[in-house]
Amino acid sequence: MHAAADRLAAARDQLADHLENGIVPFWMSRGIDTELGGYLTCFDADGRPTGDTDKSIVTQTRMIWGLSAFHRRYPEHPDLRLAARQGVDFFIEHFWDRAHGGWHWRTNRAGRTLDDGKVIYGQSFAIYALAEYTLATGDDRGLDYAARTFDLLQKHAADTLHGGYYENLERDWSISAAGFAAGDRKSLDIHMHLLEAFTTLATVSGAEIHRRKLREVAGVILKRMVSPTSGCGLNQFGIDFVPRPAIAIRRTWNADRKAGEAIAQPMDTTSYGHNLELAWLLHRAAEPLGEPPSIFHAATRRLAEHALEYGLDAEYGGVYRDGPHTGPALVRDKEWWQNSEALVGWLDAYEQFADPRFVAAFLANWEFDRNFFIHPRLGEWRQLLARDGAVIVGDLGNPWKACYHSGRSVLECIERLDRLLAS
Repeated sequence: MHAAADRLAAARDQLADHLENGIVPFWMSRGIDTELGGYLTCFDADGRPTGDTDKSIVTQTRMIWGLSAFHRRYPEHPDLRLAARQGVDFFIEHFWDRAHGGWHWRTNRAGRTLDDGKVIYGQSFAIYALAEYTLATGDDRGLDYAARTFDLLQKHAADTLHGGYYENLERDWSISAAGFAAGDRKSLDIHMHLLEAFTTLATVSGAEIHRRKLREVAGVILKRMVSPTSGCGLNQFGIDFVPRPAIAIRRTWNADRKAGEAIAQPMDTTSYGHNLELAWLLHRAAEPLGEPPSIFHAATRRLAEHALEYGLDAEYGGVYRDGPHTGPALVRDKEWWQNSEALVGWLDAYEQFADPRFVAAFLANWEFDRNFFIHPRLGEWRQLLARDGAVIVGDLGNPWKACYHSGRSVLECIERLDRLLAS
């Protein structure tokens, strides 16, 4: 650690500059819909609007979360609070289903409903964002609607037979059809996002029921969704948690990728960035549970080791997108969200296990990200790169990409680096 201290200190300053002079001004200057409220999130490789002005629950909530988290770090800037508040106003007014409760999936720019599906992925981000908003601003509306959403999930989406949650539902909370609509499937992805949502909700509310369900979903993930042999995260399951080969599913990022990005896999795969994200989110969940992070160490060490062995690109830096449970990566292009979440995962693993290999992985990952992912003038992350950093999709915003992964990664890394450099 001591040999790397100077490099970590430099990385800490670079990350702070990236946040303050890149991510925050990029989204504050472009992302606020000053005409109709809420947020605009679709921008091309030069930061220009692409013309897609529909509003998705995913990016509306990710913007609320990000702006609220930025306000917590920079409380002296009231414009961040105001930007988050107007987003909450729009979200409650136009996304909340007054007939059935819960949140619609997508509206047009003015807020007219285009897709009224109740995807638990979206409901989880509503809980996460609104709880963070109350944590940052003290506005009780956030906690009120987050708790209401949580209650609806327990009523309509909790699988009391097999455990976990049904994930794909229609407006009236009926389970969606099988196949592409995926009413017959469960996934690690959605349960991981429920983990982060319940963590923040329990932190804000202090309610025993929120802590209990947080502990429950962490247990489901560790017992049913992580491979006991390879230690990596599995992907998709039947309702009974029997693993199934992954398919493209309606209303998911994998299904919505631009033409040419989705790559058919010959076998079930795991995402290295997803595994690192899961590891640090489990450690974060320990705090509202009143437990030390070490309660999750048996699993999280294996998640980080798997990513280190198979996911880290030793030649160029950065992490690959996907690979088999054991063996070299299959999909060697590099996506923004895995490479931002990996930064946190490497530092978190070093904090927990004091293994210098994780510091080296962080530094190699950050060097790649800084040189290739981050637009040198506009300061937001490009969407998809080739292994060597060549741009495949240079868009800086899309219906799934806002300030959440990039902004959260930087906030979390600065927090950990401050602790490491002070020790």
